[in-house]
Amino acid sequence: MPVMEKLKMFVVQEPVVAASCLIAGVGLFLPAVVRPMLDSFETSKQVPQPASNDVSVNTDFGTGYLLTDLVW
Repeated sequence: MPVMEKLKMFVVQEPVVAASCLIAGVGLFLPAVVRPMLDSFETSKQVPQPASNDVSVNTDFGTGYLLTDLVW
């Protein structure tokens, strides 16, 4: 078990690097496993796309004002 001892020592000496490696491992693992699982599910019916005249456009850009309310 010298590998486990070296791993424990590495985590104690470099906790930030070890945490980064763990996060990277999860980031590589999840798409490789979850995406094929989601693709394997059968969808009973396709969701229809909304008509273009039913889609509203947000012109406020988080300012709280409509662009037509601005006075130059």
